[in-house]
Amino acid sequence: MATPSFEQLLEAGCHFGHLKRKWNPAMAPYIFMERNGIHIIDLYKTAAKIEEASEALRQIAKSGRKVLFVATKKQAKEAIANKASEIGMPYVIERWPGGMLTNFPTIRKAVKKMTTIDKMTKDGTFDNLSKREKLQITRQRAKLEKNLGSIADLGRLPAALFVVDVMKEHIAVAEAKRLGIPVFAMVDTNSNPEDVDFVIPANDDASKSIEVVLDAVCSAMAEGLEERKVEKNDAPEDKEDDAHAAGKRRRVRRSEAPAEKAEAPAAENESASQD
Repeated sequence: MATPSFEQLLEAGCHFGHLKRKWNPAMAPYIFMERNGIHIIDLYKTAAKIEEASEALRQIAKSGRKVLFVATKKQAKEAIANKASEIGMPYVIERWPGGMLTNFPTIRKAVKKMTTIDKMTKDGTFDNLSKREKLQITRQRAKLEKNLGSIADLGRLPAALFVVDVMKEHIAVAEAKRLGIPVFAMVDTNSNPEDVDFVIPANDDASKSIEVVLDAVCSAMAEGLEERKVEKNDAPEDKEDDAHAAGKRRRVRRSEAPAEKAEAPAAENESASQD
């Protein structure tokens, strides 16, 4: 698990905060200084927080649970889609569907509708519809795909959220907080870190800054997934060894049993002769 170095974070521009007049006082512990009216983030703290968040996300991935990545701002969309796809995690890069977490069953119904349309296309039902109906269904499918396509495989609530820009994604953060879902987030100097469980103080407006943080956390999650795979492959061998040992114990017990029975009559004969 490689945490980006101070130089890598500096080169990516992770240290640039917002204008001093736009700052949130709750971010004071993560601010190093102010230069030309702009707050500068303490990159040593950024590196430490990336390491902390990466380790926690690695454990979640290792346990087989899902982390939902959320970033609807232009600078982060492509990076989130690429990185989350690589490790098989769901993501939201279009508009956040209100109630996606707090009203999850309704969202699942919409995903099921998308699956039903796909089934109609495969079994030939779609071909029997009129031209107008086909057009309506195609448009509906495209809309669902745009908003929910990336979460089609999310069968239950995610174990955690990873958010870029907590101010823009405040609805997602509020829903996660209400349900007790931990939030990992890149937090800039103009944001409130109090609703975030794992704060990564960094510039959330520059695509390079977003990419360097995503690289670190996603590589940690990839490690967790790999560890899970290795443990799964080892598990059947352990079971075979256990079964073999249990069988051996049973055979030993069986071989000892007749000897015990044989001793009993001998003891009876001896007592009879004494009488």
